[in-house]
Amino acid sequence: MFRKNKEEESDYKLNRISKPTNFLFNIIFIICASVAIVPFLFVIMISVSSKQSIAKWGYQFIPKSFSLDAYLFLWNEKDTILGAFGISVLVTILGTIIGLILTSSMGYVLSRAEFKLKGFLTWVVFIPMIFSGGMVASYVVNINILHLKDTIWALILPLAVSSYNVVICKTFFKTSIPDSIVEAAKIDGANQLSIYTKVILPISKPLLATIGLFLSFGYWNDWFQSSLYINNSSLMSLQAILNNIQKNVEFLANNPSAGLSLQEYKNMIPGESARMAIAVLIVVPIACAYPFFQRYFVSGLTIGSVKG
Repeated sequence: MFRKNKEEESDYKLNRISKPTNFLFNIIFIICASVAIVPFLFVIMISVSSKQSIAKWGYQFIPKSFSLDAYLFLWNEKDTILGAFGISVLVTILGTIIGLILTSSMGYVLSRAEFKLKGFLTWVVFIPMIFSGGMVASYVVNINILHLKDTIWALILPLAVSSYNVVICKTFFKTSIPDSIVEAAKIDGANQLSIYTKVILPISKPLLATIGLFLSFGYWNDWFQSSLYINNSSLMSLQAILNNIQKNVEFLANNPSAGLSLQEYKNMIPGESARMAIAVLIVVPIACAYPFFQRYFVSGLTIGSVKG
């Protein structure tokens, strides 16, 4: 007993962090947090800066004069923006669910040593990580073969599965799920689908949270699929609409909510502050969703690591 206590005390001393080192780590973490938070706060302050303040003094963390003209401008376009917001929410939810089902099931299948097509499908998943068929090939397949143009599926299916995410799932299932659990389920008469849905998924929450976070961020921030496949303005995502607001005022003139002319739109747009308000509008909803993933995301960061 004495020897055991002595060994535990020795291990504690070896793993103990000295106060100066702990203080240094705290400083480093504070700096890293500031690097992430301060720019966003700066964007918020610019979005509430007046035109005159930006023109005269430039970007300031504390503007000389405040104005909500940028958010008033977005409010005037609320019908268009709210419709696009609904599309983005729908695409993000459906895409994340579909992506999780496809990615986790593919990863589980590839993690099973007894699966006969494991070698072939591993190459099918691995090759796109090195190179892809290109944008033209993807466009032709999605438009001419799958007929996804001007459908909600054009915003969902192209981003649903990533080779990188499949490899993460395969690694997790292979290294973190004991084969004994699967064998015990087989002895009890469960088939592979029952094993996957009733045994594997319930104990894979860190993995699902990690992949779900990647997928939701990808869907929420995507505007490129809309620019490729969507001509119907009622199906455009929030990011695509706001990207068009930033780049092309004529888009608003073609979709006016108050019957204003193109020149009037140009005169009422509050310039740089509007761009920052658009950035805030994009970031805030997905930032609010992160706490729901955080509980499992931290555990998911160690997926595939070697355990002692």
